[in-house]
Amino acid sequence: MDKQPFNEKKSTSNHATDKKNKKKSFGFKKFFLALLTLFIVVFLGVGCGLVAIGLDGDKDVSDIHPPASSQILDMNGNLITNIHATENRTLVTLDKIPANLQNAFIAVEDNRFYEHNGIDPRGIFRAIYSNLTSGEVAEGGSTITQQLAKNAFLSQDRTFKRKIQEFFIALRLERQYTKEEILEMYLNQIYFGRGAYGVQAAAQTYFGKDVSQLDLSECAMLAGIPRSPNYYSPLNNLGAANERKAEVLDQMVKYGYIDSATAAKTKAESLRLVNPKEQENDNTASYFIDYVTQEMIDKFGADAVYKEGLKIYVSIDMNMQKAAEQSVNSLLPTYYNDANGLTQPQGALVAIDPKTGYIKAMVGGRGTDQFNRAVLAVRQPGSAFKPFTFATALENKMTPNTTIEDKPFKLGDWQPQNYDRTFRGTVSMRQTAINSLNIPTIRLAEKLSIDKVLLTAQNLGISTLELNSKEANDKNLAASIGGLTNGVTVLDMAGAYSAFANHGIYTKPTAIVKVVDRKGKTIYEHTPETKQVLSERTATLLTDMLEDVITKGTGKAANINRPAAGKTGTTDNYQDAWFAGYTPDLVTVVWMGCDDNDVMPGITGGTTPAKIWQSFMKTALASIPAKNFDGSDTSIDNPVQSVESNAKTTAKDVIQEKEKPTKEAPDKQKPVPNEQINPNEAQQPIDENEPIEENIEQPSLPAPRQNLPEPSIQQGKGLN
Repeated sequence: MDKQPFNEKKSTSNHATDKKNKKKSFGFKKFFLALLTLFIVVFLGVGCGLVAIGLDGDKDVSDIHPPASSQILDMNGNLITNIHATENRTLVTLDKIPANLQNAFIAVEDNRFYEHNGIDPRGIFRAIYSNLTSGEVAEGGSTITQQLAKNAFLSQDRTFKRKIQEFFIALRLERQYTKEEILEMYLNQIYFGRGAYGVQAAAQTYFGKDVSQLDLSECAMLAGIPRSPNYYSPLNNLGAANERKAEVLDQMVKYGYIDSATAAKTKAESLRLVNPKEQENDNTASYFIDYVTQEMIDKFGADAVYKEGLKIYVSIDMNMQKAAEQSVNSLLPTYYNDANGLTQPQGALVAIDPKTGYIKAMVGGRGTDQFNRAVLAVRQPGSAFKPFTFATALENKMTPNTTIEDKPFKLGDWQPQNYDRTFRGTVSMRQTAINSLNIPTIRLAEKLSIDKVLLTAQNLGISTLELNSKEANDKNLAASIGGLTNGVTVLDMAGAYSAFANHGIYTKPTAIVKVVDRKGKTIYEHTPETKQVLSERTATLLTDMLEDVITKGTGKAANINRPAAGKTGTTDNYQDAWFAGYTPDLVTVVWMGCDDNDVMPGITGGTTPAKIWQSFMKTALASIPAKNFDGSDTSIDNPVQSVESNAKTTAKDVIQEKEKPTKEAPDKQKPVPNEQINPNEAQQPIDENEPIEENIEQPSLPAPRQNLPEPSIQQGKGLN
């Protein structure tokens, strides 16, 4: 018998039926496998409970304490920056987190969050089934509580041991905390990429705003990031981030948090993201921030500063800070880049409120290097140190009109000179200050004793004096005109000059006003450290002398058309140039020099530093009414209370009438042999009202950038 022909149609139908049956069979197998897996997980969970407790017996869930960034804020509470180690995290309370952001996370991460007790078997089953049927990890089975347990207490390792620990810690968390507390801790813990931990840091990182200001579109974007922070970061992959944002919005519709029309509208909205380069390039107040950070570490330790979420209220005025940086960066010349690639010369500026000691502005250089020249650089002060000699003389009952001999001086091999190598005969202390004369200043110190001058400087906060070394120390007359073993810092000089502006009262400079911990408790509040170093008489008379330096002396370039006093400083071979000055409201010291001590031809304290000081002070004081140093209105000719009577009189009256000119006692004057006087160096008395030549501070000019010996007062070169 012939074989029946092959029925293709029947065969095809049977094949389709077999395929359908196989599909059903495979689906049942998946379902069975998922169910079996669930039973295994539950069984193992119960069976390993005691083991898990043993493995996790030392975990205390009563105090979840994640590392948190500390905030630096101005005195009005405006955020300046965050400081942190590895984790940039700023803790916020749940009431500061928008409901849209809370709901977005619940919708996409744990829609039954308010129904389960930390473990959601239904969610685990759903995730297992979804992942098995899709062939990929489409859903996670961890609840928000489990994720908090993992982030707060466990490693990110995907091990059975860690998962069991996670289950039991989650159960304990649910017993210890309310749902709201768990959600708050979770939203402060999770990682969003770009170094941002928690929703507040994420809001700042991606949108440049406080988390409380986020709209629905921004909330949905943030809620989508934690699944894969690098991939879904809108700064890394905007397309994927927008797709993920749409998924979050769909989930919010699914669980009733928003309607479909709102979701559709929000999906179409574009977001304004922060430019990371702008954040990286914002170096405003960088030296001040570094200074505050180090001060905080010294007080509280690095862990507290970088991990404890402190709020650090500081003294800075950001408008003054910006003005300081602008003045320094725009007016410093550019000579060359050194071996480290840093522009030279460099500069530094410190501005202080003389009454409180609060540092209002600090510039430690130009560029982004870590060396803060305002605090760490110890440089020769030149004639900016002379006011300590003048103050000591005034404290010892001398007056601005006390006369001193300006004639050749020799002590052993040391034969110092004035800046112009001339002598003027008999001059007053006022004339000495106006013209920045070296020889009369040295003679004053000799009469007083250099120990008294150094004690004055030390009491005014100059911390770098070398007083006890047997090899080299500052107990010599060169110190009276700024020839020091080490030098001074800009910060110390600003603190010292603050006493001149504040009636002789020295207040130690500070940047930190108050520190509050993460629980809102004030753990530090600054108490000013003050002491009356100089008498009010001395401060008044010294200020009057230094006002003349600006109006008709070496500091003319610093004139700001309001009462101000100051002193220039220039060292040998133009290696350091200073202007230190003040008004009743603000003390500012400017330094300029090269990091490698190279020369700056033609740069004196009365040139670029004075111009930087003038530029900054005009801007910084623009909103502050001008006033005299006694606090009176500038329409009055600087009335002061005479220290010798109760009668009101002007400063000029105090000095010219009450303080009669005096001379050094003849027996105190050291005769100078005639052969020491150079006939070409005429002794010319000067009229203090006579106009002073420009650029009066003029050290001898060396060839630029040549190899020179270290500057030394003993070489006979004047410090001006």
